[in-house]
Amino acid sequence: MLKKELNLDSELKVGPSGSFIVEVDGKPVVKKESFGFPTDQQIVEAVAKTVGGPSAPASS
Repeated sequence: MLKKELNLDSELKVGPSGSFIVEVDGKPVVKKESFGFPTDQQIVEAVAKTVGGPSAPASS
């Protein structure tokens, strides 16, 4: 999803059970809330804001 929307490579790292954190340069930018995971759009927007890219994903 990040490659398609922002042309960024990503890496999946296994963490403790139940955790979900998206980091950019070691800094958390979005994480799982108490009752659910962030949407794809929320992840792309949070990463884009951090790296200075477009604030909304491109249309499919």
